[in-house]
Amino acid sequence: MFKSVRILAVVAALLLLAPAAYGADFKILQPLGDKPMELKKGGGYYVPTTPETARWGSLPNLDAKPVLSVPSGSLVTFDSLSHEGVLEDQGKDPVKFFGQFGVKPEQVLKDAQAIAASSLEHDFVKDGPHVITGPVEIQGAKAGDVLKVEMIALKPRVPYGVISNRHGKGALPGEFPETKPPEPDASAAQPEKYHNVFKFSPIRQVGGKWYGVIKDASGRETLFPLRPFHGIMGVAVNTKDKANSIPPGEYAGNLDINDLGVGATLYIPVQVDGAMFYASDPHFVQGDGEVALTALEGSLRSTFRLTVLKPGDPRLPLKAPMKNPFAETPQYWIPIGLHTDLNEAMKDATRQTVQFLSEKLGMDRASALAYASAAVDFQVTQVVDRVKGVNGMIRKSDFAARGKKK
Repeated sequence: MFKSVRILAVVAALLLLAPAAYGADFKILQPLGDKPMELKKGGGYYVPTTPETARWGSLPNLDAKPVLSVPSGSLVTFDSLSHEGVLEDQGKDPVKFFGQFGVKPEQVLKDAQAIAASSLEHDFVKDGPHVITGPVEIQGAKAGDVLKVEMIALKPRVPYGVISNRHGKGALPGEFPETKPPEPDASAAQPEKYHNVFKFSPIRQVGGKWYGVIKDASGRETLFPLRPFHGIMGVAVNTKDKANSIPPGEYAGNLDINDLGVGATLYIPVQVDGAMFYASDPHFVQGDGEVALTALEGSLRSTFRLTVLKPGDPRLPLKAPMKNPFAETPQYWIPIGLHTDLNEAMKDATRQTVQFLSEKLGMDRASALAYASAAVDFQVTQVVDRVKGVNGMIRKSDFAARGKKK
């Protein structure tokens, strides 16, 4: 009897892990509309990704025009688009690219097809890969203010994603991918000549939770839990030059901080009037470092609350003008360090940690550094975006009982 029960349990587990037809138990979240709009019944605002609301490979700058203008404190929902499947080394044909993995044409996002077929300017060599949606003007925002971005909802739009490893990129360029180098005539018409490596990953529900799936060369599967977030959120860059979407900066951008899921908050120093918020680079899950080059990239429907904080506002984590973005979750305060040199990024994160503990929590600077050394974990967010990222994880619970002097 016990043997039979064990066999039934194993069969049930295998059924849970068995691949389902893509979309069979997952509603493909196609765009709600073809233009930015205010949602009915106080539902906030909506921004789709279309050739008119997107730019490819660069961030909004001083000359950028908003696709939508909203009051401070508004809820704004973006249908963001993963760049994987639309890029030149994938043929700029998402139906064909995803079709090779068994995805039906009706399960490929319409906005992905529209962007790939559009006349949006994109240089595969010089530009970033990211499809940037926005920007959205936040009324009353001025340079020197801080934009508070709260993550309200993050929903996968499709039941699959891609992890990419491209030649000359990632944490081990020259070692991976273990394929021959790109050929001189590689192009969108001949994408196979890039010899880049793409791991297709379905997402699967097991026991009420969603997982990504990696199948290795032997056919064995490894499941890992999803933690959706946006690699790119930011404000317009204070320049008239074209701002590449790859490196992060004071404007936030491509931070790739995997703690910025639902319930998290990002504080971004505003560089230009109106702030001009955008979202891009949606991830289903990412490990610290993002060593292959990309996370498990997959399109998201994301809702943010966008609030302008003026200098002196008690909600600010640091005194304005802030130098770097700053984040927090219900459990942690997260100072952020950025630099092209990983050692300098670590120093940057340490300085901001000491500043926060001193300004916000009233610790003297020597004690703040001592606490940081003993109790703060510093994480490498990513090493693949030209500007490296390090963030500190300050536990809020350590300060719950703090108050009376002894």
